[in-house]
Amino acid sequence: MTTAIVGLGNIGSRLAADLVDGGEPVLLASRDIKQAQELAGRLGERATAVSVDDAVERADVLILAVWFDTIKELVTQYGDRLSGTIVVDPSNPIAPDGKGGFTKTIPASESSGQVIAGLLPPGARPVKAFGTLMADSLSTAANRTPHRAVGFYAADDTEAGDVVADLIRAAGFDPLKVGGIDQSLRIEVFGDLHEGSLETLPSAAEAKNLL
Repeated sequence: MTTAIVGLGNIGSRLAADLVDGGEPVLLASRDIKQAQELAGRLGERATAVSVDDAVERADVLILAVWFDTIKELVTQYGDRLSGTIVVDPSNPIAPDGKGGFTKTIPASESSGQVIAGLLPPGARPVKAFGTLMADSLSTAANRTPHRAVGFYAADDTEAGDVVADLIRAAGFDPLKVGGIDQSLRIEVFGDLHEGSLETLPSAAEAKNLL
């Protein structure tokens, strides 16, 4: 399986480092190819800088580590080229509220996971993952001892979910499925299983009691 990360900001860059540390080769793509090249240079031989077009073309697993609205643009742009691809959505539909916090940009009852899944072409395989943790925790909680931190995910496609679960393990977390894509709301910002809503970051064993 070829894994590509599009978007190398706070989430994408930390996730790339976690996956490389876990022995997973990754393609790194950004609209700024120099950014991708610089990060690949820091991460070593398991990381390869490519264009966004190349990432879409080559990836079996495409992690879109960009803002919610940008994911919608990419899905529209690439359309049927995403058919057959496992498309991982870590997005949270939020924006600054002008008061030092954040506000949700879609209705409270809707999830970005469901919105993105609904926009993908037939044959695409959406999985919601890697957005349930704060960006800093992707670095500080990876491979936590003695009990690894949980990495929640949601998927309708069991096989696609299993593939992403393996990536969650490689990144240093224990995967735990919350259900289908219709459960994405629980692991997005303001959801009851998002890190921001939990008092502590639980292990997978502890988190099973929260499902």
